[in-house]
Amino acid sequence: MSESIVSVEPSAALTGRRWWLPLVQNRLNLLAVVLLGILLLVALLAGVIAPYSPTAAAGSPIQTPSWEHWFGTDEIGRDVFSRLLHGSRISLYVGFGATTIAALAGVPLGIVSGYFGRFVDTVLMRVVDGMLAFPPIILAMATVAVLGPNLRNTIIAIGVVQIPRFARQVRAMTSSLREREFVLAARALGGGHTYIMTRAVLPNLMPIILVQFTLTFATAVLTEAALSFLGLGAQPPSPSWGAMLNTGKVLLSTNPWLAIGAGASIFCTVLVFTLLGDALSDVLNPFRLDR
Repeated sequence: MSESIVSVEPSAALTGRRWWLPLVQNRLNLLAVVLLGILLLVALLAGVIAPYSPTAAAGSPIQTPSWEHWFGTDEIGRDVFSRLLHGSRISLYVGFGATTIAALAGVPLGIVSGYFGRFVDTVLMRVVDGMLAFPPIILAMATVAVLGPNLRNTIIAIGVVQIPRFARQVRAMTSSLREREFVLAARALGGGHTYIMTRAVLPNLMPIILVQFTLTFATAVLTEAALSFLGLGAQPPSPSWGAMLNTGKVLLSTNPWLAIGAGASIFCTVLVFTLLGDALSDVLNPFRLDR
């Protein structure tokens, strides 16, 4: 079947020449993009910016902030500021890997469920409901406990837990799109199910998938910090923010900057991706009233 037969209706936000205008016109959206750029630069240049090694002692243990150690040192003398910078790499790595796994599994699941409906939809959504029956953090902890506590298994566990977020969102949109004129026309002209789902339905789902990707990314970063806090994420001496927060709670009376730095880093990263999700929703949402 020729690709020109099906008239796909991609979102105007993806095809318009001025799709970027909402980013520069809205200060909050612009702030989200700027903060994301700063976060990515910090993660990429952590080895250059960090004054000390994140895993080697750089001074005496439990020092308070000074010109040599901006956030002091931890219980074995490692520079906290350097560990915070390198910890951004772990958080972004886990966030991207886990969210990608969730999207690669959840998007096809949602498309198939919403497109075929009836029995297929019932079976697939009951599987998703079964996953939602467990609190996400408990399910992630159980998965890591079975696979073993390390960074790779943490990514897999968080990715599996987040699959229902994509599946339910995509399923709801696909159920609406399957009755649209361009899908009915493609079916009438002999288009196969796979062709219609990948060439007609999927392009129209990209806005909601991109928005969900950023919001799930924020959740993945937070979940990784929680697992590392419990000792089920990145293992020592990796500079994970969650593990640093766990150490910091013990040292609150002597050097609270360890906990403050790790907690602020987690908060800012989650905030950046949450704001980015709102910004992308403004730019890519095809149902905005001003379009």
